[in-house]
Amino acid sequence: MTIHPQSPPEGSPSPLPSSSSIRIANAPVSWGALEIEGFNQKPLTYDVVLDEIAETGYAGTELGDWGFMPTDPLVLREELARRGLALLGAFVPVRLRDSDALPAGIEHALRVARLLAAVVPDGDRRIGPFIVVADDNVTDPGRTLHAGRITPEMALPEEEWAGYAGRAEAVARAVLEETGLRSVFHPHSAGWVETPAETDRFLAETDPEVLGIVFDTGHYLFGAGDDGPSVIEALDRWADRIWYIHFKDNDRDLARRSRDEGWDYFQALRSGIFSELGQGGVDFHAVVRWLDDHGYDGWAVVEQDVLPGMGTPKESARRNRQFLASLGL
Repeated sequence: MTIHPQSPPEGSPSPLPSSSSIRIANAPVSWGALEIEGFNQKPLTYDVVLDEIAETGYAGTELGDWGFMPTDPLVLREELARRGLALLGAFVPVRLRDSDALPAGIEHALRVARLLAAVVPDGDRRIGPFIVVADDNVTDPGRTLHAGRITPEMALPEEEWAGYAGRAEAVARAVLEETGLRSVFHPHSAGWVETPAETDRFLAETDPEVLGIVFDTGHYLFGAGDDGPSVIEALDRWADRIWYIHFKDNDRDLARRSRDEGWDYFQALRSGIFSELGQGGVDFHAVVRWLDDHGYDGWAVVEQDVLPGMGTPKESARRNRQFLASLGL
């Protein structure tokens, strides 16, 4: 996503827009359809999830993990079209620390990208659909145990950074060259790029013409903690690399408890660490204002990550959409 600076004079507040160019979607992960190894069981079928996304007022969705939705592009295009939903991207996990895993990671990304490109053959590639390149999150025991409280000593060894980032960039280059789709990397809890410092390092090691990031407000806040830069400070810091947005909230009391009691990432998820929008620590009023001030005209995808069978996804989706409507979206 290209950010077009349109900031007001310094010190002058920006009211919420009465009409915003930000478009709002939701994703299967809000219904417990997780792209996490070992959680392949899906509480609902894709058609129910798509119905409920449309019924609760969203205009687009992501693919979910491979096989959750139809992989025949004609079938998938029809399923989306009859509900009036756009297809915005797909999460593609790759074991980026392992050089031997790169060929399979590239092939998986290309398989997904071919499907996206076939379903959305035309349009402004600047606003998607995107391949969301991610680490194979929640597979390293140490990172899973310490999610939300990563210290500098837990980072990748210095000598591994170039290879790790280079493999992510290689996936993005392959996707761009074959399909014309752009890729964004997802800093994510329980992966090797979680904290602000780790995101800084990853961006310094990758080509800004080839790979951007998806800025996930909830994962960012959980990884940054109470003492890290605010969400708005992070948006300022990485503005040129933010091509895509995930709207997620983070329950600050639960985040503090998870740190104090040493929860792992799964316990944090089970406890509802990612609350409904407006119920956690993300200042969405400020986020929306920032995006509009900077000319963001793409999609924001609501993600309320839950484990399979948790919560009341349709009701939460409706409340999340109503909350965003109250902000002018």
